[in-house]
Amino acid sequence: MKPIDIRAVTSTQETLDMLANLLIETVATGGSVSFMHPLVPEAASAFWDKSLAAAARGERAVLGAWDGEALVGTVTLLLDCPPNQPHRAEIAKLMTRVDHRGRGVGTHLMRAAERLAVEQGRTLLVLDTATEDGASGLYEKLGFTLAGEIPDYALKPHGGLTGTLIYWKRIGTSSS
Repeated sequence: MKPIDIRAVTSTQETLDMLANLLIETVATGGSVSFMHPLVPEAASAFWDKSLAAAARGERAVLGAWDGEALVGTVTLLLDCPPNQPHRAEIAKLMTRVDHRGRGVGTHLMRAAERLAVEQGRTLLVLDTATEDGASGLYEKLGFTLAGEIPDYALKPHGGLTGTLIYWKRIGTSSS
């Protein structure tokens, strides 16, 4: 297997289409990433168009995992925090194509996001994941600490409520 290449996502129509397809697939397979099934391509494209525009303004970073020319995963690092929180960033929208799950794509994306956060002078990462079928095992393996659970936080993509688990991790110079 070729190594996965992690790099910032650039806004091209081809990339936007791949991001939209990844989001649609994630939602269709039950991924709790803020959208309901069925997710129409126009809504998925609009989300990524706004996200990439925010990245161009420096408000976030969108990283992609590439297997050759195919986008097989993504993660977003939210950097636009309130004035009293310039030291932190938030992880959002970690997604991996179904046919690439279990190959370390999520781990590579998370490590790259953490390195980027440190480069941006951040010392704390936060994230949340669905209680049911979320990625809590991955986050714990990567050193994130569970802060707690909020029950009935959001609807699952196919209906019904799920809680969310809140995680944090110290990074950079203060990550002792």
